[in-house]
Amino acid sequence: MTAKTESVIIFCWFLTTFVVHFNGKLPFLKNITILGSTGSIGTQTLQVIDQLKPAFNVYALTAYKNADLLIKQALAYQPEMVVIVDESKYKKVKTALPKIKVISGKEGLIEAAIADKVDVVLTALVGFAGLEPTIAAIKKNKNIALANKETLVVAGEIITALVKQNKVQLLPVDSEHSAIFQCLEADNDIEKIYLTASGGPFRGKQKTELEGVTRAQALKHPNWSMGAKITIDSATMMNKGLEVIEAKWLFGLKNNQVDVIVHPQSIIHSIVQFKDGSMKAQMGLPDMKLPIQYALTHPKRIANKFERFSFLNYSNLTFEQPDKNTFKCLQLAYDAMNKCGNVPCILNAANEVAVASFLADKINFLDIADLVKKCMSKINHINNPSLDDLFETDAETRKLAATLV
Repeated sequence: MTAKTESVIIFCWFLTTFVVHFNGKLPFLKNITILGSTGSIGTQTLQVIDQLKPAFNVYALTAYKNADLLIKQALAYQPEMVVIVDESKYKKVKTALPKIKVISGKEGLIEAAIADKVDVVLTALVGFAGLEPTIAAIKKNKNIALANKETLVVAGEIITALVKQNKVQLLPVDSEHSAIFQCLEADNDIEKIYLTASGGPFRGKQKTELEGVTRAQALKHPNWSMGAKITIDSATMMNKGLEVIEAKWLFGLKNNQVDVIVHPQSIIHSIVQFKDGSMKAQMGLPDMKLPIQYALTHPKRIANKFERFSFLNYSNLTFEQPDKNTFKCLQLAYDAMNKCGNVPCILNAANEVAVASFLADKINFLDIADLVKKCMSKINHINNPSLDDLFETDAETRKLAATLV
């Protein structure tokens, strides 16, 4: 036996062992940047990556100001790059991570998103802040796992055009949009989609019952563990409104093809109704790790040790019509989608200011919708906004909203 033949035999034995070990599927190594690694989605993404080793390598981690958790994550995952947006926290992070490249400022988010080695950018930033780094990543041909719904709410037409132009994947992380995406993979003759909503902590309440709602009450979501801003958006149903606009752009739908249905148990994550009247629903426990994993491993499904759903634990799955009169934010989102142009940008910016003001005890719960509505009526409508127009609209709206507070 020649040395060359022996080498071939050894290699074949190694490859066979390798494939068998991974259940007949070769693993794939992808470098991932997590924008917003210290938030709810970011931390759960790292838990998913723990389940998927060695398929993923954490290339970069970013945080706005949670330096302590960012340092802890970086020590555990040893990324090549760490970004702390709050420049006052730079020295602390750099001192704790002397062997890792540490950057501060918003520019660092873009650098982490467009680095040559990066294959996937998971955008878990909250609000308008996710727009610029996501655009930069798409232009650099990075695949996007999108948890930042505001990117599509504000600039859906621009983003979807860039995705097609650069031939990248835009994979949804939101549980509802992941559900629709999974239902459509073998069939896309859509008649209508239904985004399910839990109804939040105040489901079934009348407007008079919400007048004295406190910050603590609004932050008690019955099903999901999320960050403060998204939890308040869920309580006002603005979160579902933003998801409606996001779904329109993600799946190329007409405005009248996106509907919302309240499903308190949060087991059915969304439903697709096809042209022949048949329907598909994607189901599972209310756990964001499942849609996160699918966005990262698509088109493969990889085994994990997450908790499994059992029908025996849920004897009743119920559905209700959303109350758009009490929860006006949902109707405002539909209004913004119908007017289109820069109006969804106005909606988003005003809501971010209003929610921050409510969390700071500066306005009441019901004032959130009123403030958003006033901004939508006062800022000039631009029918076909450029990206610069959207940045100007965002700044103008935040300024107006602050004066209204």
